[in-house]
Order: sequence, then structure tokens, then C-alpha cells
Amino acid sequence: MAKKMTEKELLAKAKEPETLAMKYHPFYRGKIATAIKAPIRGYEDFSIWYTPGVAGPCRAIYKDKNNVFKYTNKGNSIAIVSDGSRVLGLGDIGPEAALPVMEGKAMIFKYLGGVDAFPICLNTKDPDEIINAVKWLSPTFGGINLEDIAKPKCFYILERLRKELNIPVWHDDQQGTALVTLAGLISALKVVKKKLKDVAITFIGAGAANVNIYKYITLAGANPDNIVMVDSKGILNQDRVELKDKEPIKWEICKKTNKKGKTGGIKEALNGADICIALSKSGPGVIKKEWIAGMADESIVFACANPIPEIWPWEAKEAGAKIIATGRSDFPNQVNNSLGFPAVFRGALDVGAKTITDEMCISAAYAISEYTEEKGLSEEYIIPNMGEIDMYIKEATAVGEKAIQQGVARIKMSRDKLQERVLSTIKASQQAVKFYMKKGFIQPFPK
Repeated sequence: MAKKMTEKELLAKAKEPETLAMKYHPFYRGKIATAIKAPIRGYEDFSIWYTPGVAGPCRAIYKDKNNVFKYTNKGNSIAIVSDGSRVLGLGDIGPEAALPVMEGKAMIFKYLGGVDAFPICLNTKDPDEIINAVKWLSPTFGGINLEDIAKPKCFYILERLRKELNIPVWHDDQQGTALVTLAGLISALKVVKKKLKDVAITFIGAGAANVNIYKYITLAGANPDNIVMVDSKGILNQDRVELKDKEPIKWEICKKTNKKGKTGGIKEALNGADICIALSKSGPGVIKKEWIAGMADESIVFACANPIPEIWPWEAKEAGAKIIATGRSDFPNQVNNSLGFPAVFRGALDVGAKTITDEMCISAAYAISEYTEEKGLSEEYIIPNMGEIDMYIKEATAVGEKAIQQGVARIKMSRDKLQERVLSTIKASQQAVKFYMKKGFIQPFPK
């Protein structure tokens, strides 16, 4: 377990990146730019890349729209779409204020996945307008990443777009968080030698993230009878009839889970549980030590609120938890969405996937866990960190393979060829950044 720090020290450390961000963002005026990928030997080459030569590719695409993937960058381009209505840790701050987050996301997409991602911040909060905007933009992009959109409309938007577009549509707050959490949980269960189908799981928080984590965990084999979920008003159960019309997704969870009919709050929900998965409000103190002490032996605690987890890791450890994960990089076992989205889109784009299925995401989770096991599982290593590039290659390959198996891929190739393509794309992206830094095209940090 990480060295115990005072709460004041931890809060100061948590604030440091924001201080540096306020210094560096205006210096670079953002974090991304477009780049040219085809050679220009002289001005005469523009007759190939633009008029009159470009008419040839245009005619080919007009004859067959699928040729757009052959003649343009559509097959490696995605849009990061947000209305800024639920930005992590900041709430409803609007599209302009959300733009730095979306640029950062695009930066990670490129560096860790070799994906060309473009921030699209929309000046509307109407779900149908967002859906129409994405549909209008879709001819340009090979995929859509929905980001920081408030619930419940995020569920509706994702569902509609997945049905109505023939390119991958993904909501990172749902699918990304879910697959990375599942990956960590699969590994954690191996460490404590428990089976997913047997364990009692308590969810603290019933937002978009936990709802999708619940979905993926049950698809992976967890028994809904052994699951309890708590929202801001208490444990979900069949007496919560106010949810029937107001929040139908929660009502379905009420009907399918909590076989013992538990009532009350977090304390009661955690009593006897093997696993706690908390994505609720920033702590500390949301979860009490004594409540963790009431969990089963060798319990697993995911306290993933940001910037402060629902309970400090050392408090959970002192209370008897065997494995603790958080959303922070300064503690072991960081549940980080960046372990998911770059590789998932890399794999999906390389095979020309028409969608990202739940099974593709679950394959990604198992690939992450398998990589971690190969490296050596322990209480403080149930999930890799962002620097483990081989994990992204393994994960992206698994995603592409699953797309081919499910018949949603436009391009079929062998596993070896897919892995080689993934590897070369990611490595080229990282090498380009290092080259630009070395040559001064990307300036060093200001002093």
C-alpha cells in the first residue's frame, strides 16, 4: 500500500496538476493540431492531392461509398462529441469550457492508440439535436466517442446512435469505465481466489458508469441475485416504484437484483459483500471504515470517485479489505479509462468495424486482465498503468478479432497481421511525438 500521507498533503498533491495546467495550456494554446501524412515534394504535388487529381478518388467513392475508407482518413478518424453537461468533477460547464477536456482526450487517443480524434463540442443540450448533429457529421468519421454527457440522456443518445449509424459509437463514461473496472475485478478475483459467479457485489452509486459496469459484470458471469446497488436515496429494490416511470433503467435493476430484499443505505448494502464498486461522490468519508469491516473476508474495494476516493485506501486496508483500487494515479491499482478507449478504437478501426459491441468490450477487459496476469498479479497490481504499451497492442488485437468473429468487421485479416498493424500504428504515433520534441517542433515546457 502507498505511503500514508496526511489529508492536507494529499489535497495539495491533487491540486498540483491543475496549477501546472494553468501555466502550460496558454503557452501551447491547446494540445493538438492536424498533421500532414502524405509527402509534398513540391507545389506540383498538390495537383495529385487536390485538384485536378483528387477527382479520381471522388468518383470512386461516388460509385461505392465504402471506398471512402480506402481513399481518405475516415478509417482512422473519430469525433469526440460532448455538450459539456457532465464534465468529470466539474459538472455542467458548457461546450467551450469542456473543450480542454476533449482536446486532452484527443491527445491520449493519438499517443496511446494512433487514432486521429477531433473534439466536437456542441452548443445544445437537447438529446435529439445531439443525435442529429452526430448523424450529420458521421460521413467524415470512422467512429464516435460520446463524452461527458449527463444521464439519463446519455443512455438514450448512445442507444439511438448505435442503432442508426454503421460506424462504432461509444460512450466512455459508460463502456470505457465498465470494461476497465471489469478488467481489474477479473484480476482481483484471481488474487483472492474467488469466482465471479459466486461473489456478492455492492455498487455504491447508480450513475451511467455503475449502470454499465453492472451490465458488463453480469454479462461476464456475475449473478444478479447477489448484486445490490445503492443510489442517493438508498438501496435499489422492488419497493422503489417511483423509479418505474422516472428512471426505467434503474427500475430494471430493482427487479433483477437484491434477491435478499435488502433495504437501507451504504452500510446495509456492504454488510457481508465480497466486492464494493463505488463511483459516487468525492470523499473521503462517503464510505466508513466500520462498513468495510462488515464486508466478507478478503474483500475487494473499488473506491473510484475523483478527485478524492469515497474512502482513503489505507482506511479500507485497516478495516480489512484485501485489495483496493481507486481512480488516482498516486495509489496502486488506478482504474483509468485511458487503458480502454485508445485500444478499443484502434482495434475497431483497423478491421473497419461497423459498431462496438458489448462482447468486443468484454474481450478488451479479459485481454487487459490476461496481460496483467502475465506480468504478475498481486494485491497492488491488478491492472496495468498507462505506460505499458504492450497491453494496448494485446487489447486492440482482441477487440479486432472479436469484431471479425461477430461479423461486424468490414476488413478480415489474420491475428498476426492485425497485431502487426496495431503495433506499427501505435509505435509510429509515439515516435512522431518524440521526433517533434527532439527537433523543437514541439517546444519544451516553459520554466
